[in-house]
Amino acid sequence: MDHGTHSSLGPAGADLVVVLVRLALLLTAAAVAGTGLLRPVAGDVGSTARLTGAGLAGISAVLALLSITAWDVNPVAGAGHAVLVIAVAVAVWLPGAHRAARWLAVPLILLLVVETAAGRSGVDFAVDTVYVAAAATWFGAVILPRRWESATLRPGPLAITLAGLLVVAGVVRLVASGVGFDRRLYDSAFGLVLTASVVLPIVVLVLTIRGLGYQTGGIVVAAAFLAWTALAAVPVPGPLPEPGVPVLAEAAGVPVLISPHRPGTNLVHLPAAAGQDAEVSVGDGPARRAVPRLGAEGTWAEVELPEGRGELTVRSGGRNGTVDVDTGSGTGPASASGVDGPECASAALGALVAERREVLGACPADALSDEDADALRQLVGFLDERGVAGVAVAADASPRGTRAAEVVRDAAAAHGLRADSGPGADNALVAVGGWAAAQTALTEAADVQRDSASYPFGLYLAPWLLHGPVVNSVTSSAVPLRFDPREQLAVTYAVAVGNAFGEESPTPAGFHTWLGPQRHAASGPVRVFAAAQVTAMPMGPDEVHVPGMPMNTELAGQWVPRATVVPVSAPLPVPRRVEGR
Repeated sequence: MDHGTHSSLGPAGADLVVVLVRLALLLTAAAVAGTGLLRPVAGDVGSTARLTGAGLAGISAVLALLSITAWDVNPVAGAGHAVLVIAVAVAVWLPGAHRAARWLAVPLILLLVVETAAGRSGVDFAVDTVYVAAAATWFGAVILPRRWESATLRPGPLAITLAGLLVVAGVVRLVASGVGFDRRLYDSAFGLVLTASVVLPIVVLVLTIRGLGYQTGGIVVAAAFLAWTALAAVPVPGPLPEPGVPVLAEAAGVPVLISPHRPGTNLVHLPAAAGQDAEVSVGDGPARRAVPRLGAEGTWAEVELPEGRGELTVRSGGRNGTVDVDTGSGTGPASASGVDGPECASAALGALVAERREVLGACPADALSDEDADALRQLVGFLDERGVAGVAVAADASPRGTRAAEVVRDAAAAHGLRADSGPGADNALVAVGGWAAAQTALTEAADVQRDSASYPFGLYLAPWLLHGPVVNSVTSSAVPLRFDPREQLAVTYAVAVGNAFGEESPTPAGFHTWLGPQRHAASGPVRVFAAAQVTAMPMGPDEVHVPGMPMNTELAGQWVPRATVVPVSAPLPVPRRVEGR
């Protein structure tokens, strides 16, 4: 089952051979480090211990160097690992280098912690340090003779202390993981491996108290250490599904979005990378093909989800995967699964990318916001200043589209402009419907323009229509916006949503939910932005490009693929509110 994973070392990317080599490298290095830590108190070290340490060091060094050549491991880290592990083994071997062995073992331990922590920091890093150091010390006690030359350090009490440290570190990691108190602990690979890294030290502690010694406990500690280090290669399960909170997960190697995640009709969204043969099914029900939708990216499938818990199966590119669902018993917005469902899903995706799990209570098409209404009024004023004689409105039947059409027509009347029903020789088109309706209206307008001199003052979009498939349905258009798609905040969101969902393009609805409480940061004065498709002749990789303008790649953070979006007006004047409007 997939509760939603976002790990750089997921099951699709973590090759089994690489993982096994990594585990062997870390285990052997930890054993060598442990011999270095305990060498000053171990007294005479026989040939068996020396040969064992040297053999383990040789294996670890060879694996480290192999990782550099075979799997593109950082050369500095790999070489440093090999040098340190050999240096510790040599110091353990040499009669007069006891203290050097300990001092060399310390950086080796830290290197192991860094390799084990997999980028984690803070408390997690401290817990990793305790676990790795305790396990390494245990391995050292197993390899070296336990006739220690120390009045304070004794094998028996040390074993109990080490086992206790392993238990404490494991419990802290379990609590901090977020999966320790729900079914993900036993229903996911990560939970099972984490459980092993906690339970096995408890077994070691019991064995130690019963006096069964280092050798027996060493086998269990080794297993616990392998489980601990393997956690970096196991995908962390996402949060459990909550009724009414759209689900962002991964299945069959592709991201999956389910909205509104309530009983009844739901939309399942897959990125374009899932291919045209992707299918989804609920439980044992029939498979539904995910198909493109007008005005939206990727593919979409309508499914009927029952009340309560269940599974959604995704098939893509010859792979299968499942996503857990828990719809509860409530109802979601009706527009979440209709023609405006893709825009609603994009709004939900914005919040999920920002790691906010919010119940989807309404969709953008359910109402016209005051900000968007004012932007439309200001757009009509802008058109009046350009000499437009009439405005044709392309709306839809949604509450937002209906109200937006009223706002545009009222503003046109206030400026003395005609409210046209179709193309003309002196008017402009203003599209205020949803994505599907707008793409249809723009495509039809473009066809009319090819046959006659219609809409000479241009094609204009409502603020919520700055979306790739809509904008790119015509050569050029314009849209009133309160934010600049080229600025850092908007680009950051565009990159984030693209990374999270298979290069998905950004949307105004998603941007606003991604901002959440900081939405005011994208509520500046209204300016009109022009969007135009850009077609450039591809250039070879060895040809010199114009600075800042690569011609053979798509730039990350673009709001509209293969198009430019630039301001063509100063901030528009704020219109006076008309009473009752």
